[in-house]
Amino acid sequence: MKRIYKTVDGLLSEVSTMEKGTWIHLQNPTQEELDGMNARFNLNPTYLTAALDVEESARIEQDDGQTLIVVDTPFVEADGSSYVYSTVPVGIVLVEDVIITITTQETSVITAFMEERLRGFSTDKRQRFILQLLYRNASLFLSYLKQVDKASERVQKQLEKSLRNRELLQMMQLQKSLVFFSTSLKGNDVVLEKMMRMPLMTSAPDASELLEDVMIENRQAMEMCTIYRDILAGIMDAYASVISNNLNIVMKVLTSLTVVMSIPTIFSSLWGMNVKVPFGDNPYGFYIVLGFSILVAIVAFIFLWRKKMF
Repeated sequence: MKRIYKTVDGLLSEVSTMEKGTWIHLQNPTQEELDGMNARFNLNPTYLTAALDVEESARIEQDDGQTLIVVDTPFVEADGSSYVYSTVPVGIVLVEDVIITITTQETSVITAFMEERLRGFSTDKRQRFILQLLYRNASLFLSYLKQVDKASERVQKQLEKSLRNRELLQMMQLQKSLVFFSTSLKGNDVVLEKMMRMPLMTSAPDASELLEDVMIENRQAMEMCTIYRDILAGIMDAYASVISNNLNIVMKVLTSLTVVMSIPTIFSSLWGMNVKVPFGDNPYGFYIVLGFSILVAIVAFIFLWRKKMF
């Protein structure tokens, strides 16, 4: 899908022609759309396809007056009763006073610009547009990190009551999400550092200051991600120890019960032999043996209880 936007009289409008000062967004484009863009702007054929690879790492390239910026952006999708957090690459291409963005799916960072939820945004100011997009992207990481933290707290409360595999799997999924976020944030930080040394990105008024704000926001997200990941790893280790300890307690109680229950069985086996046994001729022999076996079992129970085996 291809959509073209341009800022007219301070408002973002969708237009039909790819002219100077426009923003072209490609979302999961067809091969025909890619070929048309490459032919129209004589693009490096690898630029547009870079962001379509979900495994593409964040990077920045310049070639023959064309600039490619690939950064990772967070996204969330429902998975039953929970949510899965991950990242997806976003490609930004600067060519002939036109901005081209490309993604494999709908992302919050692009949607925010389409819906004009950001002030001071204009497709004519390319450097500022890119920096605003990167700042919004870093802010999204912070927002999603807070959601991951709240989700982990909710799962922890459930774990304290149930200790089921379902909650443990949710914790593992959150930990996996934090690993994705951490890797993406580090890659984005490398891109921002390279941009800091590029005259193209710092020549506009206030561009250097805005880029520094983006780097601060991104590094804050990196620190938060590291903290949440360490906390979650510690919690997972603690719950693993709790589960192991609970299993040991259950096994200890079952073993103690088996010992107590085996005592009447032993007496029954001994007095059930086809040989002459004590009390064999006594009309109350059965009750005597039964009472004696129960008494021994009670003594064994008290002994094990005092040893805190129950």
